[in-house]
Amino acid sequence: MSALICGSMAFDTIMVFQDQFKNHILPEQVHILNVSFLVPELRREFGGCAGNIAYNLKLLGGDGKPMATVGADFGAYANWMDEIGVSRDHIKVIEDSYTAQAYITTDQDDNQINAFHPGAMNHSHLNRVEQANGCTIGIISPDGRQGMIEHAQQFVEQGIPFIFDPGQGLPMFGGEELKRFVEQATWLAFNDYEAKLMEERTGMTPEQMTEQVEAVVITRGGQGSLIYTRDQLYEIPVAPVANIVDPTGCGDAYRAGLLYGLMNDMDWETTGRIASLMGGIKIEEAGPQNHRFQCDEFAQCFKIAFGYTF
Repeated sequence: MSALICGSMAFDTIMVFQDQFKNHILPEQVHILNVSFLVPELRREFGGCAGNIAYNLKLLGGDGKPMATVGADFGAYANWMDEIGVSRDHIKVIEDSYTAQAYITTDQDDNQINAFHPGAMNHSHLNRVEQANGCTIGIISPDGRQGMIEHAQQFVEQGIPFIFDPGQGLPMFGGEELKRFVEQATWLAFNDYEAKLMEERTGMTPEQMTEQVEAVVITRGGQGSLIYTRDQLYEIPVAPVANIVDPTGCGDAYRAGLLYGLMNDMDWETTGRIASLMGGIKIEEAGPQNHRFQCDEFAQCFKIAFGYTF
């Protein structure tokens, strides 16, 4: 079984501000905001939601095929994908564009200020779901607006169940458009902020959304996650973490765990815990694609964290 992962491939420039934003952004002065943060730590990472999810699914032993549009500057990332064994079959190069670029500044409280240049991602609608043979499950993660709309419809036309995970792309859509995604999707995934925005724009609570989808997954950072189904609410605990290093990419690692559980017909309690452990492993390493483990090591960590094997 293969998963088609529609979303962005991006270069992440990650900077660490060795203080707290709240000490420098004054609420009463935001109308004349003019701040500069000294960031002695800087690194450039391979990222983007599709790339991160595919990387994490590969670590788990699953097969994920990213579908994305990239720029002429993608060469180093392409070499990395070949090195780790992630398919480039559905990566389309747009020669006159840059690959999407994210500029992320993180403070000591793990708050983030981000700037994002979509570049070639705006051409994501040029890829089509029916071009991917053999994929039996999908996910729509943040991507070009038109691409997200068209890929959802194409998943429906191809009879492929998919997760709708709009992430930071959610504000691009109005209430009626988001309701249409709910009608089309099989599962929904949000963080807690996105879930509130989704409810505000659609007028639908997570419980109401489960009348149309099989599950609604809401991640809550250090408070764990919630999985709503028509019959039950599952409260998923966080996995124990020894050292919080970098939250960048934790949500994508979690989503890879969701896909892995769904692809292997696991129950929601186990699927959620696999996803939780993936996020926990990721947060202990800098960057979205630098953590490593073998499948037997992951299984052992799961048993230690949750007291049973899957």
